[in-house]
Amino acid sequence: MKSPRSFYLPLAIGAPAPFRENPVRLERMIHFVPPHLEKMRAKVPDLVAKVDVILGNLEDAIPSDAKEAARRGFIAMAKDTEFGETGLWTRVNCLNSPWFLEDILEIVPAVGHKLDVIMLPKVEGPWDIHYLDQLLAQLEAKHAIARPIQIHAILETAEGVKNVEAIAAASPRMHGMSLGPADLAASRGMKTTRVGGGHPHYMVLSDPAEGQQRTAHQQDLWHYTVAKMVDACLSYGLKPFYGPFGDFSDPQACESQFRNAFLMGCLGAWSLHPSQIDIAKRVFSPDPQEVAFALKILEAMPDGTGAVMIDGKMQDDATWKQAKVIVDLATQVASKDPDLAQVYGL
Repeated sequence: MKSPRSFYLPLAIGAPAPFRENPVRLERMIHFVPPHLEKMRAKVPDLVAKVDVILGNLEDAIPSDAKEAARRGFIAMAKDTEFGETGLWTRVNCLNSPWFLEDILEIVPAVGHKLDVIMLPKVEGPWDIHYLDQLLAQLEAKHAIARPIQIHAILETAEGVKNVEAIAAASPRMHGMSLGPADLAASRGMKTTRVGGGHPHYMVLSDPAEGQQRTAHQQDLWHYTVAKMVDACLSYGLKPFYGPFGDFSDPQACESQFRNAFLMGCLGAWSLHPSQIDIAKRVFSPDPQEVAFALKILEAMPDGTGAVMIDGKMQDDATWKQAKVIVDLATQVASKDPDLAQVYGL
């Protein structure tokens, strides 16, 4: 850990100073695009208005013989598109792959001035962040990139989950983290082939009662990891995200998993298919009834102190803080979505 005095200093002469606070941006869905496919790149200009983040994916799901084409495609996509308020991210290949270094050395000089976040897969510990942190600073300085590129870590190994707090504290470049359930399941030796979501055999049973059949209730395989990730992120001012949900044929299960993550503190999720964009937008925008009640609390307690009764429920400084979380998010959503702004009354 660097000393407090040096933590926010640039790591290379001429590199931009790191952000003191994460930029405030709406990131309800991180929409993955395979940039080696020209027909998919052609859809990006239309997607910009529909999603909060466009991510050019270079890692998993890109065949090994298409890695260089994906990198070139991402650079072309970034150059040819105006993203406005929509974030531009890329998921590079993992550090121990033969493609990672060229990903960084080619992308940052070419489009680093437009790139908001680099998503780094399979992060095992702070040492992975330190390496990319230093490399980015050197490239930013060399190519006169005025705004620091942030790092987003994917938790998808048992080692990474064990070291989640050290990863969160590794650099002021840290944007946030996402759960990577498929690789994490393999790393842990979990007995599932599903990409996210629940499992019908992971359940608890009701107590036995004479003459009655016991009922089974499916549990959330990812509850512990999401909670641990959220605590680490929020402790260091970072943004936690749920990752992929692989079953495109089951939108109800996708929505359930996204909503669990939202209620636990996640700010968004990955959308791997166009059908998941609206699910993420709906789930990660606060419910209008919750917003209306939260506004009542803030109006009744302008300075956040004391205690009041609203609709038969006691409210105090703790519930005021809860209400402010909801209203702040609703205000952010309303700034981008005029329809929801009208529904929220903001």
